[in-house]
Amino acid sequence: MRSKDELETTGNFLREGIKQCRLLVVGDVMLDQYMYGEVERISPEAPVPVNHLEKQVNVPGGAANVAFNLARLGCQTHIAGVVGDDYRCDILEELLQGEGIDCDGLVKERKDTIAKIRIIGGHQQMLRLDIEETKPISEKTVEAMVGYAQRLFSSGLDGIIISDYKKGVCTSHLCQTLIAYAHCYGLPIFVDPKQRNWEIYSGADFITPNLKELGEAMGQKLHNDDETVCRAAEWLMKKYDLGSVVATRSEKGLSICRKGAAEHLPAVAKDVFDVSGAGDTVLAVLAAGVAGKLPVGLAAHLANIAAGIGVGKVGTYAVSAEELLSEV
Repeated sequence: MRSKDELETTGNFLREGIKQCRLLVVGDVMLDQYMYGEVERISPEAPVPVNHLEKQVNVPGGAANVAFNLARLGCQTHIAGVVGDDYRCDILEELLQGEGIDCDGLVKERKDTIAKIRIIGGHQQMLRLDIEETKPISEKTVEAMVGYAQRLFSSGLDGIIISDYKKGVCTSHLCQTLIAYAHCYGLPIFVDPKQRNWEIYSGADFITPNLKELGEAMGQKLHNDDETVCRAAEWLMKKYDLGSVVATRSEKGLSICRKGAAEHLPAVAKDVFDVSGAGDTVLAVLAAGVAGKLPVGLAAHLANIAAGIGVGKVGTYAVSAEELLSEV
């Protein structure tokens, strides 16, 4: 932190203020499954390693991981998305409800709940299996999710997060409807983009791309330097009427670009074991901070610290308020 006052403000927010934040996450929910084992021999059937399975760990992924991060921070959290009528949905709902997350916005439209299954030997990821369906959701499902959001608007929210993993939930109709409602109610709306065309996110207050996604929105590969990132962010903000671009830049840290201003925060990770879910952590902490009335720069600083904690863990990891408070 940059001053004693900021340190005190952040500490008070993490101890008490964050518990008052009420946020809605909408997007592509999924289940991350980790199969941990040891590899000691090669299969006699084919030249492949044999992984002797020792344990399986299930954690929320995608938009569900964003919601899980918010709940672990202490926020009052609601989630809307699409799942399958299968055992993975049961596992996912149990994980989310175990953290006090309201799952009434989950709609069973698909055959299978999206899952990413990672096979790990020792500390090395050997293989990933993806179970997914990516066709756009039906208008009936969009209406159901919007109706759920409207009920929450009426009862009080502090912010909305759109977590787009390009699996078919975040249609233009859904995104633009939620952005319009957020503006109507005076709520900040945050987007984690995966689409190359940001037209569907037009009007969002905050958008949180990584460097690759920022370049894709520009239609070119970008150099990872401050000037290039800011120039791209400014162009995209103007084109799509965005409030701020908060770009994650791997080893270069994080950049907060607003109209006429920019701040660059260096990476704070001590050790990097796994970057999966790091973007979700940044998004959740940034949204919680802004929704909790922290200054944007301070909220981004907190998100950068959280990302540093998260990448130091193996697998998708949700940072707690206590861990953040300890680092701060």
